[in-house]
Amino acid sequence: MTKIKICGFTNADNAREAALAGVDAIGLVFYEKSPRNVDINSAREIVAALPPFVNRVGLFVNANPSFIDEVLCEVPLDTLQFHGDEGVIDCTQYQMPFIKSVRVSLDTNVTQIADDFSQASALLLDSYNSHTYGGTGEVFDWSLACVEIELPIILAGGLNSDNVAKAIKQVRPYAVDASSGVESEPGVKDVDKIRAFIKQIHS
Repeated sequence: MTKIKICGFTNADNAREAALAGVDAIGLVFYEKSPRNVDINSAREIVAALPPFVNRVGLFVNANPSFIDEVLCEVPLDTLQFHGDEGVIDCTQYQMPFIKSVRVSLDTNVTQIADDFSQASALLLDSYNSHTYGGTGEVFDWSLACVEIELPIILAGGLNSDNVAKAIKQVRPYAVDASSGVESEPGVKDVDKIRAFIKQIHS
């Protein structure tokens, strides 16, 4: 069964509702330039509201290690997600499971990146955009994600209830990750859209 991660929650009740609807992982964005950015207090409230067995993922973009340490002291996260230009040492120094995000374009060597980041828990493949690090709602060419690598693949980039079944059929990822495709506005998830998204995945 394909795992489901929804990223960019800013409200505790909203995140709890999504988790109870069947989401496997909740993503919190610790990146000031994102419209889905959360502060430490809000993140703590969101995590406290979640039922058991939901993975709590903290997303960082080229963050200062002291800031990540501060978040980890205050917010009980399960997994780190590095969504910027971080190197292997940047990702491994926290001794925690981590996901490395890759913005995929035609010249991206996913196989090489998987080798370089072999200590990662998974590779997240997202749409390339020169102006922003994810959350664009843009779909990329899924054939670029059809690669034979050792790491589990999390497919992201413009996924919604209309296209996720087709994406899974083509790529067969370990998990899918949605953000803007299940929102009513940035940072506010539409639980009906999430339920429709989950229904398509389970179909």
